[in-house]
Amino acid sequence: MRDPLSRVLLDTDIGSDIDDAVCLAYLLGQPRCDLLGITTVTGQASLRAELASVLCRHAGRDIPIYPGAEQPLLTEQRQPRATQAEALGSWDRQTGFPSGEAVGFLRDTIRRYPGQIDLLTIGPLTNIGILFALDPEIPSLLKSLVMMCGKFGPGPPEGTDREWNASGDPYATAIVYRHAVPVHRSIGLNVTRRVTMDVEEVRRRFRAPLLVPVLDFADVWFRDQDRITFHDPLAAVTLFDDEVCRFERGTVGVQLDPPERRGTTHWEQTSGRHEVAVSVDPARFFHEFFSVLDYEGGPRSER
Repeated sequence: MRDPLSRVLLDTDIGSDIDDAVCLAYLLGQPRCDLLGITTVTGQASLRAELASVLCRHAGRDIPIYPGAEQPLLTEQRQPRATQAEALGSWDRQTGFPSGEAVGFLRDTIRRYPGQIDLLTIGPLTNIGILFALDPEIPSLLKSLVMMCGKFGPGPPEGTDREWNASGDPYATAIVYRHAVPVHRSIGLNVTRRVTMDVEEVRRRFRAPLLVPVLDFADVWFRDQDRITFHDPLAAVTLFDDEVCRFERGTVGVQLDPPERRGTTHWEQTSGRHEVAVSVDPARFFHEFFSVLDYEGGPRSER
């Protein structure tokens, strides 16, 4: 018997790190994913929406896309440009989007399907922080909140303790973690850094039709980087494979002072309401990812 479709909302800063586009391609190819809509966040949110539209149209999908907040709540913008927008070129895409409606779209959609939506966040949390602050009942109406966010416990030594999404809008991050969600999962740098692929292997293995635009966008990314780390795709895969990561329960706190530490996440293993990924099976992840993108399509639900 086919597993039921999962209703998913995606909040993304597509257009900076290439892994957002890789994640969206996976969701569009995943036959168990009913992608209800996409909201974008951080600088040049409308260009980010255009990038998302390229992938949706390339997949033959009509997905609602809403540009969201471009500025963090109280701190300076760390991501003013969607650098991969220079690859938009002649790709077929939507170029006009509703303005100022992203948070309302999220709210209305979650209320339309109470207890049924997995909210997947793979960018700074400004849109979601505003949503939770404006309508405090929304977190309880989700099926789950799955976030590529933070760093929890030991991991590979490169980088700092401040993960990009958590520190991109630390006050919004703090708002989100303070709200109770039926299932609240965080996939942080301590595990995502274990799923990587260098540029040569990416160009060899990214052969699926859905990845054609991703490779075009990746040409911009590879000017300064020699690999992809699958931060966001790993978070997405956990929605459909509950064993690709091992989670432990605890309580997450977000540091707001001093300024140079804002957005640092701290996790205490308790019986708290937050679930944090503590390990990953890279081989299982890549098997799931490429199996989905080789899939030729399947039935979608009617909404």
